[in-house]
Amino acid sequence: MIKTILVLLYLVIIMIIFLPFGVIPMLFYFLGFRKAMGLVIYRLAQAWAWSITKVAGVKVTVTGKENIPKNGSSVCFVSNHCGYFDIIILLAYCGRTFGFVAKKELLLVPFLNCWIYMLGGLFIDRKNVRKAIKTINKGVQRIKAGNGMLIFPEGHRSKGRGLLPFHPGSLKLATSAEAPIVPVAIDGSYDVFEKTYRVVSTEVKLAFLKPIETAGLPPEERKIVLSDRIFSVIKEQLEV
Repeated sequence: MIKTILVLLYLVIIMIIFLPFGVIPMLFYFLGFRKAMGLVIYRLAQAWAWSITKVAGVKVTVTGKENIPKNGSSVCFVSNHCGYFDIIILLAYCGRTFGFVAKKELLLVPFLNCWIYMLGGLFIDRKNVRKAIKTINKGVQRIKAGNGMLIFPEGHRSKGRGLLPFHPGSLKLATSAEAPIVPVAIDGSYDVFEKTYRVVSTEVKLAFLKPIETAGLPPEERKIVLSDRIFSVIKEQLEV
């Protein structure tokens, strides 16, 4: 229990300490230095996330990094969602900038909301279709501009129950941008904290799988065939 309290305190304190260092690059970002400052902000977040994995005693094994497009290339990461530590692990070990779609409730979380925004994240209101569409369209434009976005098509955390069905239309962000999809399989992150609600030193496997092109896909393949294909490759990796 003492370790859990110390890790959670470290997580919050280091987030607050790093925030001013992120605000300054953000100001330059709005002044037009978007590419360079976006990378600076990501590196700060990467250092924050990497330090948390080390303090928590999480050993991460990463495979398939050669499948990740370089910074400046459009990409949509599609990952399973085990638990709270997924984002931290991806920030620490992806190695390139990306934003992600977060539920609008996270706007109310101090400091965390700032970091999500600075990383290029978007807040979505799933209960308001019109607002949700606007959010997705913003994400599409960011991907087309050469950025990366991350989505969790299960819609919520699986909490150790295995890969859950993908929500209908969850890949619209990628298909509308006609960006390559990099499937991501995360195995073990639920055990870090949520399984016992204590921080546990454990092993997590993170696999970046071969990109799947979406450009030129017929409309009938975008909704079902593509979703089933990505579901299958992630599920297969999780069962290895």
